[in-house]
Amino acid sequence: QVRLVESGGGLVQPGGSLRLSCLVSGSLFSLASMKWYRQSPGKQREWVAVISRSGSTDYADSVKGRFTISRDNAKNTVYLQMDSLKVEDTAVYYCKLPALGLDYWGQGTQVTVSS
Repeated sequence: QVRLVESGGGLVQPGGSLRLSCLVSGSLFSLASMKWYRQSPGKQREWVAVISRSGSTDYADSVKGRFTISRDNAKNTVYLQMDSLKVEDTAVYYCKLPALGLDYWGQGTQVTVSS
């Protein structure tokens, strides 16, 4: 059974940093790309970043240069380092593992950027 658990969210001031983690149970982690999404109140869930099995990365324009996605296959964990946070980054952040024709999601972690 595949289970994803995000952690690391919280309240931070504009310009601050947070690092999110997503721990994946099961044996699919090293075989799959991993993605981060976010959803703000009243908005659709949007893609934030992706990291391939080999470590190639890509980012949404809104976070490029500020966020960094990484993975540790030995720990079955994907990270999202978020720097220079803005008020508009406030959202629930989700990780996703697409594998075997299915999408596995975590429960999300709240990030609030406010002074």
